[in-house]
Amino acid sequence: MKSTQALVSDDASWVSRKCWSDPAVYQREKAAIFGRNWLFLGHESQISAPGDFVQAYMGETPIILARDEAGDITACVNSCSHRGLPVCRADHGNARRFVCPYHNWSYTVGGDLVTIPQEKALAQQPDKSLLGLKRVPRVESWQGMIFGCFDPDIMPLDAYLGDMRFYLDAFFDRFPGGVEFLGAPHRWLIDANWKLPVENQLGDVNHGPFLHSAIIPREAQDAIEALGYSVVTEPGHGATLRLMPEDAAFEEVAWGMEGMGGILGGEEVQRYLKEVQDEAAARIGPLRARMKGLTYGIYPNLSFLWSNTAFKVSHPRGPNRVEYWSWAVVPAGAPESVKRTLRTNYSSFFGPGGLLEQEDSEAWSQQYRGCAIDYADDRPLYYGLGLGEGGPHPDLPGTVSVTANEHYARGFFSRWRDDMARQEVGV
Repeated sequence: MKSTQALVSDDASWVSRKCWSDPAVYQREKAAIFGRNWLFLGHESQISAPGDFVQAYMGETPIILARDEAGDITACVNSCSHRGLPVCRADHGNARRFVCPYHNWSYTVGGDLVTIPQEKALAQQPDKSLLGLKRVPRVESWQGMIFGCFDPDIMPLDAYLGDMRFYLDAFFDRFPGGVEFLGAPHRWLIDANWKLPVENQLGDVNHGPFLHSAIIPREAQDAIEALGYSVVTEPGHGATLRLMPEDAAFEEVAWGMEGMGGILGGEEVQRYLKEVQDEAAARIGPLRARMKGLTYGIYPNLSFLWSNTAFKVSHPRGPNRVEYWSWAVVPAGAPESVKRTLRTNYSSFFGPGGLLEQEDSEAWSQQYRGCAIDYADDRPLYYGLGLGEGGPHPDLPGTVSVTANEHYARGFFSRWRDDMARQEVGV
């Protein structure tokens, strides 16, 4: 197989089809990408009480994310230290112990081994302090978002996010009580490579009137192109957004008013959304108060859809399979009736049954098939739209350009190439 650097051109405007389809490339990704970057595990609202847990993944590694008896957040590999079985079978819940079904080794929610039934019959008893579940060495939280990393020497999460915090805070800090993840995620399998859903949500907003022509009118795309910006805060991270005019009406600028919940939710919902928007300038500043996000991406595999308030993780399951997880998010301080209605902003178009996501999923599957054509190996994919364009903006951090510029994807693949190259040389 070619070196990774040979698979992506120096300016990342050409990307080999093997990046999407070659099993050897995928095997390298496990360590180079998923072993050395911050990966999203869950939100603090999912594990608010001691004993709460949810299952997560870091690449293909199953993880138990939990709040232990002392109230601390822990992340452990879901594999018994005795024979390797998963000790947690439920997707989420509250527990005092995790028990392996094979020999009943028992662990605390935080991963410490407390009971070995067989040791009562033995003269020599093992040191249980050495036999707990394998812990993720770095776990940090930002705005309630919990990330883990297998590399103990990685930079702090705050520095890793960098200027993406400016764009994420425009959403998180808009609401006095922050946000809440509602229920368990949708999970479904797609016959595609994990990178294409990431690329799609990182900044590809210009496919809408073509792939989704039955739903997204050309006029809506014209408004996106007129008011939209594509931002790369640093390679791999990105935000696509609109800056609405200063005199824009509430219905045009307020978060939540684009979705079915905001449009059809009635007086209570619209009154709540107006209160949030009326306070936005004081909370996040006048510029970000008129910011309407489209798609955001955090390297390597976390995505955020602003209008539909969905966080998504693209979990790899091989070069040709992705397990896609998607959560609905609502303002934590909203009345329960408003939360239920606003959830329809998510469920009406996205998720495995969503009209838009079904079309996206089909496109992602077809892309993998195209990249697995042997005869086309000598024809790399072109990522050069907008090459050399973009630059600083007086009010927006990062490299800023029009929404048609593919610099978000070039940034992703340049970072991906560098990560893979470092792994190859053992750095």
